[in-house]
Amino acid sequence: MNLTPGRWARLSEPAKYRAYTRATLLGVVTMVGVLAAANLREHAGVLAVMLTATVSALMAFEARPELTGRDQPRLDTWLAGVATVGFIGSWLAGLVAVRSSTGDAVAFARGGAWFVVVLAAAALLPFMARRWEALTAIALITAIVSGAPDDRLVNVLPPALVAVFCCGTTRASLWALRIVDDLDEARRTQAELEVAEERLRFARDLHDVVGRGFSTIAVKSELASRLLRAGASERAAAEMDEVKALAVSSMEEMRSLVRGYRGIDLTGEVAGARSLLAAAGCDLMVAGRPEDVPERLHEAAAWVVREGTTNIVRHSSATTATLDLGSSGMKLTNNGVVVPIGAQSGLLGLSERLAAVGGAVTTASDDGAFTLDVRWETT
Repeated sequence: MNLTPGRWARLSEPAKYRAYTRATLLGVVTMVGVLAAANLREHAGVLAVMLTATVSALMAFEARPELTGRDQPRLDTWLAGVATVGFIGSWLAGLVAVRSSTGDAVAFARGGAWFVVVLAAAALLPFMARRWEALTAIALITAIVSGAPDDRLVNVLPPALVAVFCCGTTRASLWALRIVDDLDEARRTQAELEVAEERLRFARDLHDVVGRGFSTIAVKSELASRLLRAGASERAAAEMDEVKALAVSSMEEMRSLVRGYRGIDLTGEVAGARSLLAAAGCDLMVAGRPEDVPERLHEAAAWVVREGTTNIVRHSSATTATLDLGSSGMKLTNNGVVVPIGAQSGLLGLSERLAAVGGAVTTASDDGAFTLDVRWETT
């Protein structure tokens, strides 16, 4: 699977769990195949049956996008087809070996046939629509062909129960994977909804504050126009004076609202960023204190925190982030970056905002980590 430490760190939590589940299933099948090969050196036919079934099981698992996270339907179809043929061939070969063997070799051949059934129950049948019916039919055929009349129950019951257990285990693993994916999607949706809710709040407040003033301005302007046409110029002038006063008042109210929205508090933004990222499944670690940032730069720094946090939620699957606050600058770093982040309008807006206070912002993406680095003049 080629999961180096650096690549593992860049994976999201669901991707890590998927890789763990995949490695566990492949590891168990490989270990069972190796143990079978080590104990059947003197029975070449049965050994060939077991090794073929082992390779088929590995290919069957690799053909499942639920486990690999791969989007290559043609490759998956080919792998699944080869695995199915391998299972059928090894199973039939195992049954033929049982019927053609004599003496002690019969027991080994019977074990080889049931070995194929167990691996098929773990790697192939769980992904079929009528898995339990297929497993029952295969187990009955294997029991009838390979079980001796005097000890059939003893020979059939243990491997059949193991096959049922393996099929159920694989199904349970797939169920757990779906739950993990659903929880991750729910966290992302919650984080995006919180951002959208804040935007709706501002839009609602802006509409309530400015809409009333503009409606009044429209009515008074129309009244002034009618008065002017009727020759009542003095009353029209008075109405226009009121329109001007309303316009100035509405602009002041709008500016006050925007200042309340833009005049954000650095301490509050750091706390809000920690809460928002936690909702998205990301742990924020803060080095330094908001008090370390010069007072005149608090608003600009708060905007850096807000924009940087929004970018983490939207453009990464980060699990950890670090915020460094200092007197000469600040830095926000997060993991979980799958593709390089290009120029964003929010980052361009930050650059303009920081330039106004003598600061500069740079970004860097390296080994799955994205860094937003801000520096400003301390004097």
